[in-house]
Amino acid sequence: MGSGRSHVHSEIYLHVNWHCRYDKPMIRPEIEAPLHAFLQQYCAKVKGIHFKGSGGTEDHVHLAFQMEPFAPLSDFLGQIKGASAHEMNQAFGPGAIRWQRGYGIVSFSTKYLPAVLRYVANQKEHHRLGTINPTLEEHGEEGDEEPGEDSEQENG
Repeated sequence: MGSGRSHVHSEIYLHVNWHCRYDKPMIRPEIEAPLHAFLQQYCAKVKGIHFKGSGGTEDHVHLAFQMEPFAPLSDFLGQIKGASAHEMNQAFGPGAIRWQRGYGIVSFSTKYLPAVLRYVANQKEHHRLGTINPTLEEHGEEGDEEPGEDSEQENG
């Protein structure tokens, strides 16, 4: 007892991506590093979520993480999207980041972790060269909001 280890073994790895509202190129160079640092820090604070990597382009984000079976997935995704938009808007001004409502999510096995992390880390190159993985690029469609309806914390 007291080892700090869980009595449950799990290997639940997930890759998720979400886009800026209307696919606008909102992730400017000055926002990119703070955004990805925030994603990593946020994951570290959530029980049952273990950050593995993040990347993206100027209009979308990719996040790879391991999750424990008790972690509430859809709550986590809504919260990390909302919190990241809030933090970036606080740091860079209102409307600096606005996310689409949906997201794409794919599970993968431990043996594919290195390949997924390489893909996530090299997003700009994959998009520039046209070597994207369609499965890992799928994402939810824009929501039903009218163009004038704004929310700093667009989520899930």
